[in-house]
Amino acid sequence: MTRNQTRDSSREADESIDRNNRKEIFGWIVYDWANSAFYTTVVAALFGEYLTRLAQASVGENGTIFQFGPLLVTAKSLAPFTTSVSVFLQVFLLPILGAFGNYSSLKKRLMMVFCYLGATATCLLVFLTSGRHLLGSVLFIFANVCFGASIVFYNSFLPDLTTEDQRDRVSSLGFAWGYFGGGLLLALNLVFVFLAPSMGISQGMAVRLSLLSAGAWWGGFSIITFKRLRDRPATKELPKNQTYVTIGFTELFSTFRELARLRETLKYLIAYLFYNDGIQTVITVSAPFIGQELFRSRGLETPASFLLGILLVVQF
Repeated sequence: MTRNQTRDSSREADESIDRNNRKEIFGWIVYDWANSAFYTTVVAALFGEYLTRLAQASVGENGTIFQFGPLLVTAKSLAPFTTSVSVFLQVFLLPILGAFGNYSSLKKRLMMVFCYLGATATCLLVFLTSGRHLLGSVLFIFANVCFGASIVFYNSFLPDLTTEDQRDRVSSLGFAWGYFGGGLLLALNLVFVFLAPSMGISQGMAVRLSLLSAGAWWGGFSIITFKRLRDRPATKELPKNQTYVTIGFTELFSTFRELARLRETLKYLIAYLFYNDGIQTVITVSAPFIGQELFRSRGLETPASFLLGILLVVQF
């Protein structure tokens, strides 16, 4: 065996050990457990209905929040509009971040930055009181963009952590832990909101403390992730005369050109776009819709425990 062959064999063995490290894989999985609390408690269950209620208290049941030309945002449409803006911003930001993940060694640090910025913005939702609905929109947009950005780096770690034969199993474990972690906090918040009146806590305060718990859960459990994940070198060398911003969009446009040649793949991705967008729309507007149609339209307050309970059933 030549010296180069020995070196290659040694590198492959080290890579195999490096890639299937149990402690590091566990740390990666824990991030799904951590961030799913934001999606279940904040995005799906409480934020949309609570923001709508704050807006209605300020401008009336369907009063105007602001109008810019043909764009009219009312109290009832503020929550969906806020979510749409956050998704729209991700469309421009995430391709650039993908380039940072591929062409730099900053993956872990950037994931950490976006994680804790998002978790902090989520915790600040505890200050949403009457008249602060626009502040709530800004904080949610910021938190949701940071959530999506951290997920870009989180997903990009998977090929670094596992060999190909283990990838599906580890990915599935991440999803499973995420559903369980998000569902567990949802259940704890359901119990808290249900018992809040007996503890002298108003429903509004109970909702705000539940939003705070999601940010604390996200940031707190992520400490385990960042303790165990290791920095990885760049997987690609940045081409000359390119920046991280330009290479992100260059690769995006290159992908679109390639898709024009792969007709069946293009059809699949278009179908998936509509399918996934439909699911995400139902998730984000279900709580405000239920609250408005079942309760507010009859002059009743929307019980937060009802929203948490019905979404908890769906979660499990």
